[in-house]
Amino acid sequence: MLSYSNFGSSNSPEARLVAEARKLIKHKMPSLIVDGEMQASVAFNNELMKENYPFCELVDQNVNTLIFPNLASGNVTYNLLKELGTADAIGPILLGLKKPVHILQLGSSVRSIINMALIAVVDAQKSKVPTEEIVQKSRWWKRFRKEKSTDI
Repeated sequence: MLSYSNFGSSNSPEARLVAEARKLIKHKMPSLIVDGEMQASVAFNNELMKENYPFCELVDQNVNTLIFPNLASGNVTYNLLKELGTADAIGPILLGLKKPVHILQLGSSVRSIINMALIAVVDAQKSKVPTEEIVQKSRWWKRFRKEKSTDI
């Protein structure tokens, strides 16, 4: 969980917020490997982490997910990495609602569209409601069928 602070080196509200978020996660899912608050340079430098923060759960682990402290920092980094071509940017995906929302950015590449479609398929497969039932209840599909029948 990223911050400009490392494990309490700053007592600012922003740093404390990330530390508190980590506590909440560990309370709800103690087995989840997650740590912070920490700077990104620490998250990716195992030697630095091991030397200065040996208590960190991520020592000798491969970091594969970065959790940003807020939307602004996450979006800035996301767009920088995307434009530099150093990472595949997939998203945004809005979670926490009844169903996930998959969003394609203006000017999305074919690769981005395919990646997002794959994630949407996986999310749909996790649904406990049969696809046919979802289609029958959907106002969009009803409107689509009505338009198709009038076109014929």
